[in-house]
Amino acid sequence: MEVLNLLPVLLALSITPYAHSVKLLYANRHDIRIFSTNQSDHKETTIVDTLEDAIALDFDYAEGLVFWADVGQQKIERVRITGEKSGGIEDIVSFGLKKPEGLAVDWVGKKLYWTDCRDSDWETNRIEVSNFDGLDRKVLFWKDLGFPRAIAVDPLKGYMFWTDWGENPKIERAEMDGSNRQVIIGKDVHWPNGLAIDYKAKKIYWVDARLFHIAAANYDGTKRAIMFKSSTQCALAHPFAMTLYENKIYWTDWTTKGIHCANKSSLQCQAIWSTGHSPMDIRTYEPQRQLQKPGQNPCNSTTNGGCSHLCLLNARGYSCACPTGVKLLPNGKTCAKGPANFLLLARKVDLRRISLDTRDLTHVVLPVSGVRHAVAIDFDPVDKFVYWSDDETIEIKRCRMDGEDVEVIVSSKLEHPQDVAVDWVARNLYWTDTGTDRIEVSRLNGSARKVLIDDNLDEPRALALDPAHGYIYWTDWGKKPKIERAGLDGSHRITLVDSSIEWPNGITIDYLRSKIYWADAKLDKIEVMNLDGKNRKVIVDTDVPHVFGLTILHNRLYWTDWKKRSIESVKKRNGGGRRVISHGLTDLMGLKAVKLSFSYGANPCQVNNGGCSYLCLFGPSGVKCECPTGMELLVDKKNCNRIN
Repeated sequence: MEVLNLLPVLLALSITPYAHSVKLLYANRHDIRIFSTNQSDHKETTIVDTLEDAIALDFDYAEGLVFWADVGQQKIERVRITGEKSGGIEDIVSFGLKKPEGLAVDWVGKKLYWTDCRDSDWETNRIEVSNFDGLDRKVLFWKDLGFPRAIAVDPLKGYMFWTDWGENPKIERAEMDGSNRQVIIGKDVHWPNGLAIDYKAKKIYWVDARLFHIAAANYDGTKRAIMFKSSTQCALAHPFAMTLYENKIYWTDWTTKGIHCANKSSLQCQAIWSTGHSPMDIRTYEPQRQLQKPGQNPCNSTTNGGCSHLCLLNARGYSCACPTGVKLLPNGKTCAKGPANFLLLARKVDLRRISLDTRDLTHVVLPVSGVRHAVAIDFDPVDKFVYWSDDETIEIKRCRMDGEDVEVIVSSKLEHPQDVAVDWVARNLYWTDTGTDRIEVSRLNGSARKVLIDDNLDEPRALALDPAHGYIYWTDWGKKPKIERAGLDGSHRITLVDSSIEWPNGITIDYLRSKIYWADAKLDKIEVMNLDGKNRKVIVDTDVPHVFGLTILHNRLYWTDWKKRSIESVKKRNGGGRRVISHGLTDLMGLKAVKLSFSYGANPCQVNNGGCSYLCLFGPSGVKCECPTGMELLVDKKNCNRIN
């Protein structure tokens, strides 16, 4: 994409228009344009070209910023069209979006609001807010949303409004910090598309693409009125978006592929512009549409309301808020450094974090590109790296929680990498491969790689490590399904379970109670036993049709279920207190529960790598130095030499 013809735009903005002339900013799917309604000179300028599918847009006139949502690229972007530094397109939000169809700018508090409507997994539809740069992103609403579309804000009064054309069509209102949500229009509405605000009259206007009319109501939904009561006044074909200016209403229409206008009082309408495409969102690009808040702005850039992160306006003034999943501290101003307890989820197409510190339990997509078919996920509590396996790129990779420092750890001699497990004490990485039928180990950076176990393995799947006692546990769902245990050095291998077991998938260790849990995806149950295989019992055996990932944190188990498309949780001791963490999400794979302050376990490999030059593997017999494939251990049992 590129920015075009900015000089004419800047010149046009500096010219005082005729009294009846208004500049309209609209999205034309493949570009963003500014159009003048001056009847003597219908001037139109393209400011951004070669877009994929731009639907929603808004602007900050004082800052000279235009924002838009491109559903084709699944991004929110912006460009500055005034000032010396014009022309550079910036990605504002580029991860975790599906179909952002609504966008609204808070020009007072400098915040960006948007709707995200996911057709295939509508249970995850949401309304979010962030700073203008996309940082400090927060989910405001995640429940009771059908298909949210248009969104508009009134920062002078602290209110936000949005349309929803889902199974129960409606228009809702809340304060801009997400408080005091209510349905204000819930009857006689079908396909509410565009939404606009008359700030002076404190009214909302909306278009209904099924009822073919434009309607208006007070901010609380009272005094509702239909603007066009007959086709002789104005025939609407398929209205999509709308905007207001003084006594005029402007809207885009998909069928006529044009922009239309009507006078609020006379209610006579006319087509004023034809675009040749299906015009989408539209805004009146005039400074009078963005008046400043009387008195001091509580969320000004100097003090930010005293908030450490988000300062959000509301009807009473403002409140401080934190990015999704981060707790607000008792002082009501400061956010915690980040979530302290969370789930890491591997989906086939992305990696996600679900904070357990806040009640919303909403997903945050890690900003990592190139995820094709993630299978397993793990976390290093020491260096704070996320590790995952990808069965399409045939790689094991790692990155930081913020998506930075992406590295390919292992990419050769893999066939179908399955689980990955971090030994946070000895700083080693273990993984299973159902193609090579091996369990391998390396340093956390992928160096010093060694085949640990490669005999009598059929379909090795999940791994669990116990560095304090020097053991590795794994499931095998081959012709003779079983759960096995060996030392982290591969020694002392024994079978723990080989009866009443079919498809053992996830496996996890309760270090506090010395228990091991596993899930059977064919027998549809979750079981527990001692670390030596004794005292086996069933924890959950109802409504678990296909568990894949399994993990534990504090006193609860968490798992992913392919058939139910859900993440669920129960109490680890008795299977009680069952609750759904997330549902309606496809392609659920591995799951890892993380407590950032976790510090369990120690062994001699923790200090100076146990004196080993390459791999320090701690097993039941103590420390054992090992060499990577192609090298042999010297007589000192610590150093390695290449095999001739």
